[in-house]
Amino acid sequence: MRIAVVGLGFMGSTHVQAITKISDAQLAAVVSDDPVKLAGDLSAVGGNLDRPAEKYDFSEVRKFRTIDQALIDPEIDAVDLCLPTYLHEPTAIAALAAGKHVLVEKPMALDGRACDCMMAAAEKSGRLLMVAQVLRFWGDYQPLIDARKSDSLGKVRAALFRRRCAAPAWGKWLKDASKGGGGVFDLLIHDVDMCIHLFGVPEAVSATGDEDMANGIDLITAQLHYPGIPSVTVTGGWHHPKSYPFSMEYTASFDQGTLEFSSAGRPVTLYNADGEAAPYQVSDKDGFVSEIEYFIECATENKTPEKCSPRESAAAVKITLLMAEARKRNGEKIPCRI
Repeated sequence: MRIAVVGLGFMGSTHVQAITKISDAQLAAVVSDDPVKLAGDLSAVGGNLDRPAEKYDFSEVRKFRTIDQALIDPEIDAVDLCLPTYLHEPTAIAALAAGKHVLVEKPMALDGRACDCMMAAAEKSGRLLMVAQVLRFWGDYQPLIDARKSDSLGKVRAALFRRRCAAPAWGKWLKDASKGGGGVFDLLIHDVDMCIHLFGVPEAVSATGDEDMANGIDLITAQLHYPGIPSVTVTGGWHHPKSYPFSMEYTASFDQGTLEFSSAGRPVTLYNADGEAAPYQVSDKDGFVSEIEYFIECATENKTPEKCSPRESAAAVKITLLMAEARKRNGEKIPCRI
């Protein structure tokens, strides 16, 4: 599949790196308004994952300054949108109308209405729309997904998901809530999406926390209320700028044991109800490679991306926004009518 990567910031460079590792993918074009990046020099790109910045040979790759140029190119089958969140809706709709398959970075869009418009455009075009909710393809989360789907560990007693980092020093648009949605929205949508994947849409949400964007603080502790599950917590956000390290983790307690993982040095381990600890051997395959491979598979075979459906990605947007609203109400429970 011939893919154009649109946007060469942190996620764009990450997707370029992934595409170069996929045999069924060809990096056909790149789109950026930065001539240095178009030349293949992405060495100045930064982000919150420990991934080295690189220089690429784009000599055989089409280079465009605008998305419109890429959309009229018949040699491009799909576009991989790694743009600021506020541009996702109009760009995805334009790409679908141009007959391109679309992979769009998370969050899907800034609000539920925009997500619904994107899905309607995909339905009309007959092309694939998928959101890059990479956690669904991340090796360290697969044991948790498998345990829930197979019911191998019994009933869920409690689940906690935490994700936190410094306020970003890259991408000035991220600090503008009108363009990126804020730290809680941009970061914790990963964990909200994982809750939807595991447990479905909650009946209600409640939350507390604090927001001080001028000082790089946007924090929340939210409860997602499900019938039959005593506690599901999503917590974290942006801490002070620069030095605070990135981490992601989960703790999920079942009848037969507790599964736990932390990127800060605790590998996936099942702590059995009998007192034994059983480390997991997880795949070290890059999650970004896996998600793009799945996108290509679904587009090529003309099948719905059930493993990462846009309807659930839209629900993640709506629920994460509802969490932020619940934080303003300082713990009040809000029904999820989405």
